[in-house]
This record gives sequence, structure tokens and C-alpha cells, in this order.
Amino acid sequence: MGAALPVGEAVPEDGSLPEGHDVDRAVSFSAYVHVPFCRVRCGYCDFNTYTSGELRGARQDRYADDVLAEIALAGAVLDRAGGRRPASTVFFGGGTPTLLPPGDLARMLRGIAEQFGVAPGAEVTVEANPDTVDDRVAETLAAAGVTRLSIGMQSAVPHVLRTLDRTHRPESVAVAVAAARRAGLAVSLDLIYGTPGETLEDWRASIDAVLELEPDHVSAYALIIEDGTALARRIRRGEVAMPDDDLQADMYELVDGRLGAAGFEWYEVSNWARTDRARSRHNLAYWRGTDWWGFGPGAHSHIAGVRFWNVKHPAAYAQRLAAGGSPAAGRERPDAATLHLERVLLRTRIKDGLDVSDLSDAGRSAVAGLIADGLIEGPAAVRGRVIPTLRGRLLADVVARALTE
Repeated sequence: MGAALPVGEAVPEDGSLPEGHDVDRAVSFSAYVHVPFCRVRCGYCDFNTYTSGELRGARQDRYADDVLAEIALAGAVLDRAGGRRPASTVFFGGGTPTLLPPGDLARMLRGIAEQFGVAPGAEVTVEANPDTVDDRVAETLAAAGVTRLSIGMQSAVPHVLRTLDRTHRPESVAVAVAAARRAGLAVSLDLIYGTPGETLEDWRASIDAVLELEPDHVSAYALIIEDGTALARRIRRGEVAMPDDDLQADMYELVDGRLGAAGFEWYEVSNWARTDRARSRHNLAYWRGTDWWGFGPGAHSHIAGVRFWNVKHPAAYAQRLAAGGSPAAGRERPDAATLHLERVLLRTRIKDGLDVSDLSDAGRSAVAGLIADGLIEGPAAVRGRVIPTLRGRLLADVVARALTE
């Protein structure tokens, strides 16, 4: 059910932002909607998600109404802080958003449009498990204004899917992609590499399957073993092996090379797109530090320099909104040093890079050494940008540490 929430300062009952934190209308605004429902809990997952047996008083069939109540509250908060802005991106994540009736997703999107507006040409994404997408679902979402489906493929190899506790069959991915294409939706496929027992040949087979489906966008994430998950317990008992760092590095180089040869370009350490337009503009909003409001239990928001987060359980979330109050559990106002550190950490993960002028004197002094070590691109640094090389992407934490120590 996810990691513990941060400890922060209390949030007023009406959710108002602190004095002096007014909206900058020149900064773009995004909306994230967390749908915390899953049929089963995958063994590696540490997200704030719940199966039907874990809901304890929450009503999945009333969830859209709960989120719509928070959307209305957000509109009032933003009015007091200087005004609303149309959403340039909207993202329904989870959990499994497509476990809800597509009409409920459409209602929540309509609520966002009514409260804030949705900018012309906005990117609107829905995450989906492959076995929850058919023509009816895809067509309903497209008619509601969804533009993009992000499909949790994870692997094309049955034994890897079993280790991850994924419930779909490999062939379900092609069915979901075809339905999305018929509805006119862009398609992103999400992969995980480094699963215990997964070989380099298994990983090659998954990449081959992705390329055969011709998506617009691919995400590939190294498996991280989170404390408290079922997979962590299996590793602790010796049932499966811990992921191998060297094998994961080989897998990253393989996917980067294969995708590059097929016409994809990396734009963030774990993300590749066929065109600039196919990049996930919603995730870029996070990496660039713009404003977003996260709706739903456990969702995090960043508005006008303030970060706040909602209570985690769907029942507590619904109860607070039913009582007319904010579902926020706490908030924080990062200081300049924290913001600088985060900017370096995030901007050195994306192809757009970080402006050298954003670095401290010590950070600028480290640039030459990073070029010599083959971790950042020399020509880009001469032009004033810090952009990681392939080796630098594999050692992203080393790059960030050198630039911030």
C-alpha cells in the first residue's frame, strides 16, 4: 500500500495555500488523477494501491464522485491563490485506472475541463493493464478527450510475468494496442528489466515484441526491490535472486541501442519517443518542476512552490471530502538549497539537460572532470548545457552527486 507519507506542516481545513504563495500564471499547470484500485497486488509494487479486500469501507463505484469533490475544492483554492489555468496535460495513473468504468474516467476528465479548462492540444493519458482494454474502452476514452494510452506490458516472457505477479498474457498487449490504434490513441508501452530469473535473451525477446507493435513511446525501468513488498520477502527467504546490477546495465544498453536503431530517441533516462511530440509531456512537467495538482488518495501536488499530499487510504480520503474539508495530510515549502539540489537531480536525467549557469561554483568546477570521465557530453557543455552520455545515464546518481557536492 505504498511507502509512508512524509511528515510536514498541517494544511488548513479549506486547503488554502500559505500566505505569499501565489500562482504564477505563466507556469504551466497539469492534473494527475490517482486511481488506487487493482485486481491483484503485483509482488514488486510499492504504490498506493488496494485490492477489493483492502478497501475497508471505501466504495469503488463512488470514487469518481470523491475525485470530483477534490477537483471542485482545488478550483476554490486556486481562485484564492491567484487564479486557475487550463491543464496542459492530464494523467490518470494507478493502480489500474481502466478497472473503473470508462464513463467514470470520462466524468473525472470532464470535471477537470469544467473547473480549469483543458488547453487546446493537451496531452491526456490513461494508464492501463493490457487485459483491461478492448474496443469499447478505447473508443469511450477517445470520445471523452483522452489522447494517449500507457500500457503496462512489463515483459513479453511468461515466466518473467509470473515472477512479477502480472495477470495478463503476453498476447493481450497486441490486443490492447490494436484497440487503442483503432480509436485513434497514441500508444506508450512500459517495460521492467532485471526481474529475478530474467536473462538477456528474455529481455531481447521483450524488446523485439515492443518493436513489432510499433508504439509511439517506450518506458523501460530497472526493477527496484522495495522493502515490504512480496518480492522483497521472496528474496529474503532465498526463493529468488536479487537483481544483478551488471546485468541490468547490459539490459539498459541493449534497449537503448535497439530502440535507437528503430528510430526512437531517448529524452529521459528511462524513456524513449519516436518524435518530440510523442514524449510524455506530463512527465516532463514533473522533471521541469512546473505546477501540478494530484487528485486522489496518496497523490502529491506542487503548486506555487508548495508541496502537499493527500491521506493514503481511499476511505479516509472520501470521509474528509464528504465532511467538506481538504484531503491533504501535510505540506512543505522547500528552501532554495533543496530546490537547487532537486533541479540538478532532475534536469541531469533529461536530454534537454541543465544549464551550466544553474550550477554552483563547485558544480561548474566538476564539469571538466565529468567530461573526462565520459559521463557528460563535451560539445553540449561547451554550449552551456549539462547532458549525460550513455555512460552518464547508467551512472546518473554519480553525475548528480558530483555537481552538487
